[in-house]
Amino acid sequence: MKAVVFEKYGQPEVLQMAEVENPEPKESEVLVRIYATSVTSEDPKMRGFNHPTLLKLPVGLMFGFKKPKYPVLGMEFAGIIEAIGQKVKNYKTGDQVYGYTGLSFGAHAEYKCMAEDGLMHHKPENLSFEASACLVNGPLTALTYLKKKGKIKPGNKVLVYGASGSVGTSAIQLAKYFGAHVAGVCSTKNAELVMSIGADIVIDYTCQDFTRHEQKYDIIFDTVGKTSMNACLKLLKPNGKYLLTDFGLKHMLAAIFTSLFNGKKIIVASSNFHWKKEDLVLFKELAEQGCLKPVIDQIFPLESMVEAHKYVELGHKVGNVAISVK
Repeated sequence: MKAVVFEKYGQPEVLQMAEVENPEPKESEVLVRIYATSVTSEDPKMRGFNHPTLLKLPVGLMFGFKKPKYPVLGMEFAGIIEAIGQKVKNYKTGDQVYGYTGLSFGAHAEYKCMAEDGLMHHKPENLSFEASACLVNGPLTALTYLKKKGKIKPGNKVLVYGASGSVGTSAIQLAKYFGAHVAGVCSTKNAELVMSIGADIVIDYTCQDFTRHEQKYDIIFDTVGKTSMNACLKLLKPNGKYLLTDFGLKHMLAAIFTSLFNGKKIIVASSNFHWKKEDLVLFKELAEQGCLKPVIDQIFPLESMVEAHKYVELGHKVGNVAISVK
């Protein structure tokens, strides 16, 4: 099968198209013919071994210091099941599915084996393969922070910083689904998009400083790691939550301090996710109801993976970058 591989860490040019051996499903696995995948912000970090100092040791131990243990990147996928193991009961050949490979990666290829009980579900009927492949990482992250960690409730006032990114666009839509009043912070060129996906108000950071507003929030969700912790804490209501997907040692120490000493304002700086198949079931339902739709910036063919990585590394993508593997 065709796959994009990298044998050493480095610039996007280390990515190469190659022919690799087709995987064979085990008795409790299915073989998925991948029709679409994506390039998340994590893929270039893994390719270049560009991790915060705090994470370099554990990441290196898991994925290799000198060269990658997993030469095929990619975590999101959508495709069609072509073969099933003898013990598989809930899927059949021809089923259209979407899912998340997790730390095994491997979605930047034509085929991938997935455990029947893995993070995979039937694809939304109203979405393309490309859109379905992008209905995973961003929504899973947003759901974890807003619902599982942020305990979002109807009527909450929520601010999403980085509202036009993959996690941000998912957070806006999910927060609205949960009944919150949502403010999205983004640039001028993305304001109309953020409003169109459900934001009640949009704050243009190029000409407005949201930290100078008098509005208090139940949740401030920084999806890109560019807000001031001290400024945001001042804008939280009592028992409000400051949620961070991109954090450093000071945020982790502050989070521990507030949890130990029962601070009235809670800082959540954690990447310990417990994602479940039920989450994908929810996303399928919401997508088919029109409540959750992935925003796609560009679609690259698998052969243009180098260009896709370069584009994502610019840091200006709107929503998601999809990859067609057809």
